Amino acid sequence: MAQDSQDSPLEQVGAIARDWADRAGEWLGANFNVSDEQLAEILQTVREQLPTTEVWLLGKPQSGKSSIVCGLTGVSAEIVGQGFRPHTQHTQRYAYPSDDLPWLVFTDTVGLGDRPQNGRSPDEALIEELTTGLTTEDNSDNQRSRIVVVTVKASDFATDSLRKIVSRVRRRTSDVPCLLAITCLHEAYGDREINHPPYPPTNRGNSGNKSENFDDLERAIAAISKSFDSLADRVVPIDFTQPEDDYTPVNYGREALINALADLLPKAEATAIHRLLDDDALTQIGGLYRGAARRYILAFSMATATLAAVPLPFATMPVLTTLQVSLVGLLGKLYGQTLSPSQAGGIAGAIAGGFIAQTIGRELVKFIPGFGGAIAASWAAAYTWALGEGACVYFGDLMGGKKPDPKTIQTAMSKAFKEAQERFKNQDFS
Repeated sequence: MAQDSQDSPLEQVGAIARDWADRAGEWLGANFNVSDEQLAEILQTVREQLPTTEVWLLGKPQSGKSSIVCGLTGVSAEIVGQGFRPHTQHTQRYAYPSDDLPWLVFTDTVGLGDRPQNGRSPDEALIEELTTGLTTEDNSDNQRSRIVVVTVKASDFATDSLRKIVSRVRRRTSDVPCLLAITCLHEAYGDREINHPPYPPTNRGNSGNKSENFDDLERAIAAISKSFDSLADRVVPIDFTQPEDDYTPVNYGREALINALADLLPKAEATAIHRLLDDDALTQIGGLYRGAARRYILAFSMATATLAAVPLPFATMPVLTTLQVSLVGLLGKLYGQTLSPSQAGGIAGAIAGGFIAQTIGRELVKFIPGFGGAIAASWAAAYTWALGEGACVYFGDLMGGKKPDPKTIQTAMSKAFKEAQERFKNQDFS
């Protein structure tokens, strides 16, 4: 006791911090055990509050609709194909990054141009489903914005039927913005062996690239744009190809498409799209699995920060915990591990407890209720990012047949946490 009384103020603060860290680790381990019922209820509340955007894709088969989903999200065609779920008779949906956290919901139209059945064209039913889906409001979707993306291949001039469908839909949904994406540009190149011209392809006079190989493309873009002139609020030529096609960049016009989408959406949704689809936040990715995982980690980090920044009653640790448990479950699935919510919570708690106890100690008071006041958005984002990185190490070891090493996981999380603090510092998530 005599020794304790002689401790300096700095040593006393350190002892208090270590005690806080120990208590926090125990507290988090216990609170990651969220029941399935609690998890479902909280996720429903979160879904109602986040700025979700529905992107309705309207175009012929093989006109580049799935390529747009892959090109924007960075998710492979195989995963996107498996992720689409039937929605109505003529539509299917894919939520990115997951159904639990649908920042973007892609609704693809199917059956366009099919032969009439029972005396009625499928296009009539499709028009009804589109107008209903674009105009119907319900309590679960009260924060959703909608946008229609019409896809037309640069080599396709038989667009009369599509134009009529778009015209009829727009007459009934004039308040929903419409973007025309002219796709598969390379099919209109005079020489299929050449690469893309500098973007935009319609501004070659100022780029110094006046090759005749792109004359047909320029005429095609002008003709298709004119055909949809009164229907589309914005026209964006794009060409999202596969690496084996040998075109560079693979996602030609991606930045222009993202900017056009953001320009046509409300501020909250536009900001979310820019952050969610920002490749700068995903640089220096090591490995295919880690690359795909970081896209999910970024989305969930944004969600926790958004919720932490808004002074709402549900912006508490159980909500953040639920999102983080959902993230761990999603990452587990990516690495071939199917987990129940309770199993994902157990893994998250084990990873988080050690990290918090040994890494952030005194600073934990900045974002855990009960240990020091309001939640800091940037800290919530950084911590979620670190948890995701730790989960990747954990699942990566399992995939490689190794026993996960707690020290390796904590080292990876510490590094990721510091990097994420810089990334999310001074960002306004409100």
